[in-house]
Amino acid sequence: MDPSYQKHFAVADYVIFAVLLAASMGIGLYHALSGGRQRTTQEFLMADRSMRCLPVSLSLIATFQSAVAIIGVPAEIYTHGTQYWFIGCAYILGLFIPAHVFIPVLYRLRLSSTYQYLEMRFSKAVRICGTLTFIFQTVIYMGLCVYTPAFALNAVTGFELWGAVLATGLVCTLYTTMGGLKAVIWTDVFQTVVMFAGQLAVIVVGVQQTGGVSEVWRKVREGNRISALDLNPDPTERHTFWTLGVGGIFLMLSLYGVNQAQVQRYLSARTEKEAVRSCYMVFPSLQLALALSCVMGLVMFARYCGEDPSDKLGTSSKDAMVIYFVMDMLQGLPGLPGLFIACLFSAALSTISSAFNSLATVTMEDLIKPHFPTMTEARATLLSKALAMSYGLLCLAMAYITHLMGDSVLQVALKIFGMVGGPILGLFCLGMFFPWANSTGALAGLGAGLALAFWVGVGSIVTRSSSTRPLPPCRAVLLSDNTTTAIHTALLNVTLRYAGSTVLSFDCGHFASKSSLSLFFSQPSGLKRFYSLSYMWYSAFNCFTVILIGLIISFLTGPMKEEDLTPGTVYPLLGKLLCFLPEHLKKKLCCVTPLGHTLSAQQRPSQNKESNGLVFPREDRTSQEETDTFFPEAHTPLVEHETTV
Repeated sequence: MDPSYQKHFAVADYVIFAVLLAASMGIGLYHALSGGRQRTTQEFLMADRSMRCLPVSLSLIATFQSAVAIIGVPAEIYTHGTQYWFIGCAYILGLFIPAHVFIPVLYRLRLSSTYQYLEMRFSKAVRICGTLTFIFQTVIYMGLCVYTPAFALNAVTGFELWGAVLATGLVCTLYTTMGGLKAVIWTDVFQTVVMFAGQLAVIVVGVQQTGGVSEVWRKVREGNRISALDLNPDPTERHTFWTLGVGGIFLMLSLYGVNQAQVQRYLSARTEKEAVRSCYMVFPSLQLALALSCVMGLVMFARYCGEDPSDKLGTSSKDAMVIYFVMDMLQGLPGLPGLFIACLFSAALSTISSAFNSLATVTMEDLIKPHFPTMTEARATLLSKALAMSYGLLCLAMAYITHLMGDSVLQVALKIFGMVGGPILGLFCLGMFFPWANSTGALAGLGAGLALAFWVGVGSIVTRSSSTRPLPPCRAVLLSDNTTTAIHTALLNVTLRYAGSTVLSFDCGHFASKSSLSLFFSQPSGLKRFYSLSYMWYSAFNCFTVILIGLIISFLTGPMKEEDLTPGTVYPLLGKLLCFLPEHLKKKLCCVTPLGHTLSAQQRPSQNKESNGLVFPREDRTSQEETDTFFPEAHTPLVEHETTV
């Protein structure tokens, strides 16, 4: 980077950043030395199932709102306009469905790992495949979450890259290992507050220095950054209302419905009602987080009018542009740059600490305990802590690999994250909504879904068909001649396909580029069009692939009979949708399997039931009325099954 453009931290900024790390460590130490002192796997991995809805909901937000999102969304708005904001529409069903479908099913089964469900519904082989898929997805993503903010910070300020990576990774590893899930949730609460405060500070100062709200609005309108509702049904268009509002629902379901990091928080809640309430409380907070990120991108555009930052920063990374904007806005205000950097690293800490804890949980519950059912509680807890620490060190190794691969790996890793979430969602939907799906169908569906996902994803990366041209800078439309303006407007509405990595710009009636272009107006055809599928459709496309292949193979190999199903593992979706059919037909279609209730006090065994070595505590807090709220027609008691084969 050109030294004349490099920004620098003041002492106050370093102090605020250090306070963030120290406070996170302090919370971890407090929970390591208080309560049960993390002596059982139930406390370390599940927070004793004693958390209230407010900390759980804030932790759900912090886990979702990674550093990639905090600096990625403003960069998206700066480059392409506000079309991305429509993903907020997907949050409605993306949270309503988990609250009333996934949470009741998973909570009543008293699970620790989400993937225990797959063994109860299908078989041990399906459970192991689901677990390994999740581990692969999360290990790649957490290295990205650590490296991205550190790289952007280094590009703008010269802040030591590996100092930031090591500080973040080691602090997070220590408080996760010492304090367990309680420490992770309460540090998430603290870090969520820091995230919102940092973003708000940047927006307020940015608007003031740009000339006020009216000036910001004028510049973003003239720069064509306020996007209208785009109802184009073409699935190859990167961002439209359908890709964001509909495709985004499946992305949200893969995160908030079946992802271990999120489900583990629901299961740590005191009651099912608290878990559902926490899911509802996430909605306004997510909308606020999205609005702050989008407004920040607009203010950034009003400040720089769409300039290309690569010349100043020595990198083409738009993430570095976001950090440059923050440092430029807040340079004369000691402490505020440090507050935003604390906000950025809070997002990174909250995401990777959740990853460490969830990875330790699934490894312990799905891969180790089934093979060592007689393991003592003390040894299991010690091993869980060792696993959390091991995954923390692996995270640092992944950050180093990300560094070696260069900038392009960031886009590759994000696509891999999206490609893997869809097949896992499809596997759970296959089990919950289709009673006749069997284990063979589930394995075949998951394999087909992953294969197709990587085929499309890798194909799009190789052919670079998913790249989109940025909108022109704001000077493109600042013209007095009406005719020229009309010509420019017409050109803007044309989708231009070109070869090579290029930045386009309009200026005073001229249409030029910074490298030789090969422009043509035809749509890609054949496989290239297939590869150009918008990445927002990946989750939906892969989910339906798993379900379709799974059902076909299940019918070919013999569908599962109703009496073979574990009670409580099927949500009666088809029974509700086909309510107009006679009862005998619904019975034949196996659509009437009710969702089981928790056992009443009279039905409980005198000793607490163990599953895979995990002791399930008594649930006297959950009332029958609360359970009836969600599935009033369900009357079959839940029968607990051992999940150890």
